[in-house]
Amino acid sequence: MHKTRVDRLRGRIIADGLDAVIVASPMSIFYLTGASIHPFERMWLYIVRADGRDTLLANKLFVFEDTGVETHWHTDNDDAPKLLCEELGGAKNIGVERDLTAKFLIPVLDSIEGVRLSVTTAVDDLRIIKDEEELERMRVSSRINDEVLEEAFSQVREGMTEKELAAVVAKGFENKGTGGQSFGAIVAFGENASDPHHMNDNTTLKKGDCVLIDMGCVWKDYCSDMTRTKFFGGVTEEQRKVYEIVREANEKAKEFVRPGVRFCDIDAVARDIITSAGYGEYFTHRLGHGIGLTEHEPKDVGPANTDRVEAGMVFSIEPGIYLPGKFGVRIEDLVIVTENGCECLNNDSRELQVI
Repeated sequence: MHKTRVDRLRGRIIADGLDAVIVASPMSIFYLTGASIHPFERMWLYIVRADGRDTLLANKLFVFEDTGVETHWHTDNDDAPKLLCEELGGAKNIGVERDLTAKFLIPVLDSIEGVRLSVTTAVDDLRIIKDEEELERMRVSSRINDEVLEEAFSQVREGMTEKELAAVVAKGFENKGTGGQSFGAIVAFGENASDPHHMNDNTTLKKGDCVLIDMGCVWKDYCSDMTRTKFFGGVTEEQRKVYEIVREANEKAKEFVRPGVRFCDIDAVARDIITSAGYGEYFTHRLGHGIGLTEHEPKDVGPANTDRVEAGMVFSIEPGIYLPGKFGVRIEDLVIVTENGCECLNNDSRELQVI
């Protein structure tokens, strides 16, 4: 599997006229080699060359299983940027992943005469299209997410805090044997839900509040992500109206997904519904994002992305309306693009629910 991925990357390197690519994202290195470490500020790079002379550059503080790739080690006492320049050898046209930090990038520019650096999306483009094993892991991850969400909502009670409900979510994932949360769950009560990235606090739940939970877990390295908004003890006509607009936007956007359509046009389906209902200014973010080994990956499902959808992509559909000082509603699902449409990974009901 890893050899196949590297071979595909090498083909892209050659097609792009590059001598080498510096892979800097730990998740991309894991994707290509199976080696998983968190290097913090230390150098952890994978140099993939057109001529096949690939090397990993790793600090001796970190241990990982043999990858079959030649590994050149360094310590904290070594000049790591200098080592990188030496390893690049005679490479002149070099693709650089967006994660490469300036402390490694600038010495390459300063030390290699005639070097031409360019940002490459080659590894991102490989990761965007999931194989069947990846897709199955994401199905399981989302299934667990559905189960923990249901358990969390079953424990909602008047007077509990957002932090307490977030702890219920975290414990649920722990009990399911997952690899933890793909991100810290967002829990927002009432007017706090009008902030799309509200930070959980000690706000207590009262009747009439909306309860928004945005959550995800990791299953065998692959992430899930979903959002549901429900209402505690009752729902107003305004809340009902807004909820049904968001639900329609979510459903119509998913119906539109298929290979060949543009990401911006998927966004427009949902955005036009919300705008036509008079709430366009309150839908303040893109419609969705890619997901896989990390919770946010290329490509954006947004107005500026004119790229076309391909089978095997996985991304979120998450329209929202956020009314400052009142409440917010977001409904988020993950979809796999199939040959004829899409497969929704989330099965929790999207019907309006009062709990």
